[in-house]
Amino acid sequence: MEYPQRSDDLSLLRDPEKTLQRAEAAAAAGSHDARIRHLERVPLFEGFREDELHRIAGISTIQEAKAGTLLTQMGEPGDCFFVIIDGTVAVHTPAGSGDELRPCDFFGEMSLLDGEPRSATVTATTDVRLLVVDRLHFWRLLDETPELMRRILMVLSRRVRRLEQTANTMLRTLV
Repeated sequence: MEYPQRSDDLSLLRDPEKTLQRAEAAAAAGSHDARIRHLERVPLFEGFREDELHRIAGISTIQEAKAGTLLTQMGEPGDCFFVIIDGTVAVHTPAGSGDELRPCDFFGEMSLLDGEPRSATVTATTDVRLLVVDRLHFWRLLDETPELMRRILMVLSRRVRRLEQTANTMLRTLV
């Protein structure tokens, strides 16, 4: 059985601010560990080295949103890349509703890659938990992990192909 180490820092008893700082540091460390556990579940990050996962965890945050929350708005500037940890989201584009995205799926990358406004509106269909990387850190992440860039490009290519198939199907029904 392990016993907690005794703290000889008696200032903690006299200084609630120090106690709070230590508690916040411990919570941040726990949050970092939680982000790594979530990253390990995401196929996008499969096979990444531990140092790469730590780097990603260090520049990301975990955010929660209630069902019905608007996560991105078509036409608005994009400032974040999202990976779904828990829950589902609906994607709406000018061509109509797209696939529902589930845990381990990601969105928001296009606007960060090309600097153009969001191409889709994404709404939480259930309560969701998201791993979020802001624009500045997203580019740093891509520079430091080229494999991630390759994987994102593969997913983007698949999405474009599906949209082309949908557009072709729609055109055939009109003719």
